[in-house]
Amino acid sequence: MNVKQVMVMGSGLMGSGIAQVCAQAGIGVILTDVADEALDKAMKNIAWSVGKFAEKGKITEDKAAVMKRIVATTDVAAGKDVDLAIEAVYENMELKQEIFRKLDGICDPRTLIASNTSSIPITELAAATQRPEKVLGIHFFSPVPMMQAVEVIKGVSTSDETAKTGKDFVIQIGKEPIMVNRDIAGFVINRINFPSTIEAMNLVEQGVATVEDIDKGLRLASGRKMGIFETGDMVGLDITYGAMMSIYKETGDPRFYPPLLLRRKVKAGQLGRKTGRGWYTYNEDGTRKE
Repeated sequence: MNVKQVMVMGSGLMGSGIAQVCAQAGIGVILTDVADEALDKAMKNIAWSVGKFAEKGKITEDKAAVMKRIVATTDVAAGKDVDLAIEAVYENMELKQEIFRKLDGICDPRTLIASNTSSIPITELAAATQRPEKVLGIHFFSPVPMMQAVEVIKGVSTSDETAKTGKDFVIQIGKEPIMVNRDIAGFVINRINFPSTIEAMNLVEQGVATVEDIDKGLRLASGRKMGIFETGDMVGLDITYGAMMSIYKETGDPRFYPPLLLRRKVKAGQLGRKTGRGWYTYNEDGTRKE
C-alpha cells in the first residue's frame, strides 16, 4: 500500500511533529484533537518549524505548499478514508484503547491503525479493534522532524503485510525503520535507554554530579546532541514517568521503576519546558534560563 493520506490523533509535541514530516514528504494529513485551541497552537508550531526547514534549504518546497497539505479539525470522522491513522496521545492504556475503538468504527476497513506509544504493548491496543491484523506500532522519537529512527512494532496479530507497509511508510517520509519483531513493553530503544536515564537521575539524587555536568559529559563524551535531562525536559517528565511505569508494570523489572526524584518532580508539576520548570527552568518563550 502506498500511503497517500494520514490521520494523526493528538496535536501535541509528537502528533504535530508526525503531521509535519508527513506533509513535508508530500502526504496529505488530517490532524485531529479535542480542542480548537490545541490545534491552533500545533499549526503555529508546525508553520514555524517548516519555515526553519525551508530557510535552511532542508526542504525543496516553500512553507505554504507544505502547510496546505495539513487539515486541522476536531472531527475525527474527517479521517474515515485515510490509508493510515496514527494515535499520538499521552501514555494511558485506557485512553488509547478508547481511541482505537473509535478509529476502528470510523475508518475504512482497509485503513491501518498505528500507535506512537513508547511503551504500551501493541497487542493490547489491537485487541480493542476488529482488525488486529491491521494494527501496528510506529514509534517516533522526539523531536520528530530531527530524529531519523522510527520503531515499527508488530503485535501478536499484526500481519506481515501490515508490518511491511509500516516499514515502507517510514522510508517514504525520509526516516529509518527499526523493526521490532516481538511486542515487548518499551520495545527496543527505550529498553536500552531507560536504565541509563534512571542511573543518571540516581546520580543527581545521590549528589554525585549535577544535572548540568551529566548532560555536558554525555554531549562531549558520547556524541549526543542533547543530554539526558535536556531531552527529558523537551519530551516531558510526565511522559517519561508514564513510559517507565508502563514497562515496570508489564515486566515487574525493578530496573525500570522511576526514581524518587522523578516521581517527586512529576507530583510537583515540574514537567519540563511545557510548565517552565523540569530539570532546568525556562523563560516564557521556551528558552532556558541560565
